[in-house]
Amino acid sequence: MATVADILRGKPTQVHSISPRASVLDATHQMNRHRVGSLLVMEADQVVGILSERDVLTRIVAEEKNPRTVTVGQVMTTEVIVCRPDTPVEDVSAIMKNRRVRHLPVCDEDGRLVGLISIGDLNAHHASHQEITIHYLNEYLYGRV
Repeated sequence: MATVADILRGKPTQVHSISPRASVLDATHQMNRHRVGSLLVMEADQVVGILSERDVLTRIVAEEKNPRTVTVGQVMTTEVIVCRPDTPVEDVSAIMKNRRVRHLPVCDEDGRLVGLISIGDLNAHHASHQEITIHYLNEYLYGRV
């Protein structure tokens, strides 16, 4: 059974983060620069929140707030769902589907950040797994196994 650690092994280790004291404007510039849909909000080595494109749209744009003066800490999502490296991929898929989240921080048993799993990472993993299954079934059907 595949785990989150298996997906993390195939990813770059850099996770983009920001301080809760930074302005939302600075956060959006950083998201654009790195072409990411969210930033982890960190205090020291602990995840204290996550700022996503959805947070910016619903809490800044839709409410017509000034992103220069509003801090990340004022609009970030504070209820951050995390998983462990040994979490099965199927569980992560269920969490993302049921909780409607697109990014899931991965923390070790001490709460330190290990990586970040996105819905895109899961889709790539599932597609790769399906390709392998199709290949083996094709080989079996045509007697090449």
